[in-house]
Amino acid sequence: MPNSNKEATKGVVAMTIACLIWGFSPLYYKVLSHIPPLEILAHRTIWSFVIFAFVLFVQNRLPTLLKLFSSLKSVAVVAVAALMISGNWFAFIFSIQNGHAVEAALGYYIFPLVAVLLGKLLFGETLSKVQWSAVAMASVAVSLLTYGLGVAPWISLFVAASFGFYGVVKKRIDAGPVVSVTGEVALLVPIALGVLFMVHSRGDGHFGTAAWENSMLIFSGILTALPLMLFSYATQRNRLSTVGLLQYINPTAQFFCAVAIFGEPFGFWHALAFGLIWLGLALYSGSSLAQDRASRKNAVAL
Repeated sequence: MPNSNKEATKGVVAMTIACLIWGFSPLYYKVLSHIPPLEILAHRTIWSFVIFAFVLFVQNRLPTLLKLFSSLKSVAVVAVAALMISGNWFAFIFSIQNGHAVEAALGYYIFPLVAVLLGKLLFGETLSKVQWSAVAMASVAVSLLTYGLGVAPWISLFVAASFGFYGVVKKRIDAGPVVSVTGEVALLVPIALGVLFMVHSRGDGHFGTAAWENSMLIFSGILTALPLMLFSYATQRNRLSTVGLLQYINPTAQFFCAVAIFGEPFGFWHALAFGLIWLGLALYSGSSLAQDRASRKNAVAL
């Protein structure tokens, strides 16, 4: 038992570090605001592939990666996942660079509730009354924000929906997180190289112009790969309910960056919407913890 507790603690530390990296990554993308989001996304794709492929090579797991491309159906599923995650990455980078970091944070707060709703609609998963209430609160929050600002929070909705559908597609990929993401970025690499070729052929490319820019663009690969590997490490050592609660560190840190560091506006309608989302997440998390305790008691009883 002591050893098990020690491993769980390591998992919590790993998950916390991963969420802090994700949460404070807006600071990195803000520094690169002079570089177009699509160019940054291309570099993020290429350099993360290099890192993931190297890790799999060292672990002698490259044959596992090749299995993802063993059939057209498998390639198609991985391609859809790649489309979802690249769209999510682009929206996030765009929002940070264009003063919409608050919306991005809201999107990642909404995501767990979107995932619950997708689970119900697509997989027939049952929802408790409390969980339905949490989903309803998210809907009301988005409606109020749309009314108050006069425009729907499209970035928030896209971030939440793209990440939610990404999770749906990932359930159909029979591979671990590192292997599957390596496959996804592998399919995106040719597109990324094409983007960079066009950008540099026009003389607008930023890679190779300054050492610090080169380093920052290469670092985008580390910024992508490291937290995902930490996430994988944590999920192997902790209950999903624990991992789920710790994930709220990510949008909370993003929210802090947006309001406290970037000085983005946060008015009455934002406060009302965020308040409802936070209340909904509290209810949802409490319900999930209760279900987790109940299932563990049943397992012990059996």
